[in-house]
Amino acid sequence: MKETSRTALEKLKSQIELLISRYETTAAENERLKDEISKYKTRILHYEIEISKNNNRKKELEDKINRLQLGEAFVASSGSSNEAKQVITGLIREIDKCIALLNE
Repeated sequence: MKETSRTALEKLKSQIELLISRYETTAAENERLKDEISKYKTRILHYEIEISKNNNRKKELEDKINRLQLGEAFVASSGSSNEAKQVITGLIREIDKCIALLNE
């Protein structure tokens, strides 16, 4: 009976050691995953800030386009519409490039 008890006790001890080992491995993996989640949250926050800045810049550029179009209407009535159209067309192209960069 003593031998059976000793074998059962050794088996129990072995199982407990295995459980402790698995716990430590799982705890380490849990910490790694927490760190990874924290990094992703930081990256998401950074992207949200960039998106907000880009949206503000886009709105500014759209406002500028509207002002330029309004200015073009006034210039066109003053006589030198071809020059004004060329300048405004160039500005609009530049603004379109900026918008395309912001949308990337």
